[in-house]
Amino acid sequence: MYGLVNKAIHDMICTHHGPETWEKIKHKAEVEADSFISMEAYPDDLTHRLVKAASDVLALSPSQIMQAFGEFWVQYTAQEGYGELMEMSGDTLPEFLQNLDDLHTRVGVSFQKLQPPSFDCEETTAQTLHLHYRSQREGLSPMVTGLVKGLGTRLHTDVEVTQVQHTSEGADHDEFVIHYTPKEAETPE
Repeated sequence: MYGLVNKAIHDMICTHHGPETWEKIKHKAEVEADSFISMEAYPDDLTHRLVKAASDVLALSPSQIMQAFGEFWVQYTAQEGYGELMEMSGDTLPEFLQNLDDLHTRVGVSFQKLQPPSFDCEETTAQTLHLHYRSQREGLSPMVTGLVKGLGTRLHTDVEVTQVQHTSEGADHDEFVIHYTPKEAETPE
């Protein structure tokens, strides 16, 4: 994974738990780097070790860490210079989710070794979506739940996400059912 991911994990831990906790996690994960270069590719194992160590140190499951990371990732990438690209991807949750593969294609121009997941989104009712997620990487589906929640926050939409199909249980891809309700815009007094 690219250093941008590991930098985001660092920032999430430091923001929510402090630099001392990050040092404990880094030590437990046997990571010696003091910083990560955003555009440099790092072994996936390094990221997995950080998540496992964070799980141990924070007494949270790896799924909880990955879901929190997914929510944080939406805000983080917007602040790291990808906000305009995100704005071009859609104004509503359905539109944004339907454009995720195109967003990854655009990001791939800068990140030459990017191995993005694939998303297929279908609207099943007026406020229900099915999101099909395919990735070469294992164990990232909890991050998708967090991403959708983070996008809900970004797009002023209440979301409820349920994973209904799991590759970890033998399915050929992960599938999520998303119920969403756009929040009413506040009118100025």
